[in-house]
Amino acid sequence: MASLLALYWHRPQAATADNVLAACPDTPNCVSSDATRTSQRVPTVAFTDAPDVAQRRAREAVLAEPRSRVVTERAGYVRAECRSLVFRFVDDVDIVVDSTARVFRFRSASRVGRGDMGVNRRRIERISERLRTATD
Repeated sequence: MASLLALYWHRPQAATADNVLAACPDTPNCVSSDATRTSQRVPTVAFTDAPDVAQRRAREAVLAEPRSRVVTERAGYVRAECRSLVFRFVDDVDIVVDSTARVFRFRSASRVGRGDMGVNRRRIERISERLRTATD
């Protein structure tokens, strides 16, 4: 079992210091606003509030996910870990608060395995909905 996990383990990749999201691997268990593959792409969400307010809302939106915790936060960026209920697998969630484009950009990826049965996409859809609802 451990050798199988090692085969399909993905090293966590945080956004760069200038808040560029890491590329998704060639596996279907990653979604990103910046993905080049259509199957992995998720839309951005626009914001109109001040960047610091938008960042606070991003933090709150990801923490509303079950079993999540923020592990890194800096200006324009929030990184969280979300654990699965049964096996406690970790998924990494990155939210960039792009103050130039006035949008939230996202990445959510599993650390283990190839597929995720759509878990990362649904997570980003929920977070996106929270962020859209908070601006209405």
